[in-house]
Amino acid sequence: MQFTKKTAASSDIPTASLPDIIFMLLIFFMVVTVFKEFRGLPIQVPAAATTEKLESKRNVAYLWMDKLGRLSIDDKLIGLEDVEPMLAEKFAGNRRLIVSLKIDKDVEMGKVNDVQEKMRDAYTLRVNYATRFK
Repeated sequence: MQFTKKTAASSDIPTASLPDIIFMLLIFFMVVTVFKEFRGLPIQVPAAATTEKLESKRNVAYLWMDKLGRLSIDDKLIGLEDVEPMLAEKFAGNRRLIVSLKIDKDVEMGKVNDVQEKMRDAYTLRVNYATRFK
């Protein structure tokens, strides 16, 4: 009886499908990665006894106001007269838009009221006031 010798197992890794796998991973990470979009102005938001977290940040436009009265909407420095047209344009493109006001705790209430009047003129009625938990 003659025994045949078994061939040695190959230690090569098949690389034929490697480019397909790499492109699938690349597309996956491009789809699921969310980059931080807004930095805003340096502010210290006021403290609150109770806070509520937004469910989703997809339909949120951020309006920043620092101690000096500078305004920024989505990382663009603007004047008070530009608040109404900019928010009206954003609201026309997305009816579920929420405006998140991130206003420094040392800003005078008169300036905050002026911003609120401009928002009312732009019909942006869904407003969120950003605070930190006390």
